[in-house]
Amino acid sequence: MSDKQVIIALYPNEAAADSAVEGLKTWDKANDQVKLNAIGVLALDDRGQVKTEKMGRRSWGKGAGIGLVLGLLTPVGLVVGVVGGGLIGALHHKGLGLSEQDRDRIVGELRNRKAAVGVLAEPREAEAILQKMKEFGGEPEVHYVPEAAMEEAESEVAKTQ
Repeated sequence: MSDKQVIIALYPNEAAADSAVEGLKTWDKANDQVKLNAIGVLALDDRGQVKTEKMGRRSWGKGAGIGLVLGLLTPVGLVVGVVGGGLIGALHHKGLGLSEQDRDRIVGELRNRKAAVGVLAEPREAEAILQKMKEFGGEPEVHYVPEAAMEEAESEVAKTQ
């Protein structure tokens, strides 16, 4: 396994995020240089809870899904029901290279009805994916996912299956 990057793009609303995901999937099918292995949408429902159907379990490698990676963006309590509070709590300290301020900013945007699209990518693919997310109207940013965090996540996910 090697280090990964997560590209997170905020979109004005959930419909725009869903449209961007469909555009990314279409682009992925026509592109031989980039393969999207893990993609998901992070949005909140009317009660401020994570929409679990948007936190896809499409996996990277042996099982750490994008839902788990996106869960690292949120306050621990926000995704407990999605992927397990203990796992998120254990991985939160490793994080995604996000500061508390970054995390608070993203959560604030989600609470203001924006939605985030997250893609877990190989470093060599990150720039192309970032540019495509911009084309689809997103405000993307790239964050580093330490190999140790992914290995721990995969180990914990395997225990729950």
